[in-house]
Amino acid sequence: MDLPKNRFKAALKEGRRQIGLWCSFPDSGVVEMLAGCGYDWMLLDTEHSAMGPVDTMPLMQAAAPYEVTTIVRPGWNNPVEIKKLLDCGAQSLLIPYVQNAREATDAVAAVRYPPQGIRGVAGMTRGSRYGAIKDYAKRAHEEICLLVQVETTEALANIEEIAKVDGVDGIFIGPADLAASMGHAGEPSHPEVKAAVIEAVHRIRNAGLPAGILSLDQSFLREVADAGALFIAVDTDAGLLRRNALARAREWRE
Repeated sequence: MDLPKNRFKAALKEGRRQIGLWCSFPDSGVVEMLAGCGYDWMLLDTEHSAMGPVDTMPLMQAAAPYEVTTIVRPGWNNPVEIKKLLDCGAQSLLIPYVQNAREATDAVAAVRYPPQGIRGVAGMTRGSRYGAIKDYAKRAHEEICLLVQVETTEALANIEEIAKVDGVDGIFIGPADLAASMGHAGEPSHPEVKAAVIEAVHRIRNAGLPAGILSLDQSFLREVADAGALFIAVDTDAGLLRRNALARAREWRE
């Protein structure tokens, strides 16, 4: 069996915009339903949800028959968590709260086998298709897409240095945490935050990497897309459910 191709990684290299959906419900039926809705990628979030690393495997399996890439976010830049996600079959990862080039280098090491990294070798995992992929340990890095998240003023100041780290495939801006870092907690669409995000997108692109973002502010997302963001999460599973549930209740209450 050959190493599965990472459509998302290839699309970023080719400069094709990828539209995504944030997923926090650890339910394979929900993920399977959303996987058929036409998004390019779905983010399985173990940082801010009840989802753990092992919970992601049945979710990735549920999405596998569809033309959508699953990206998984660990709870932290933790090699133990990252190793488990890779063994469960993740090929694309979004690492939260990367502050500088050293932490980006640590993330790269966590997804690569020695001597280039520190990923532990296991033969019978879903990542290697239970040992069916020839030369998996030698080639796995070719199709792993590593995205790092900058979400503080300190991290923004280090964008160019982070972008230079070999093995980083894209930089994602987290406007909610950035807003808090800038003194505007709970205001991810504050004008100062928006300006910082737009500037960061330009800097990421000038540094030669694709830029990504999540926001529920659709007009702001259009601005970020116009600035050159390439992988854009346009909504969340919880947000879609709550907004539509509230709207239907209001419709009948009125």
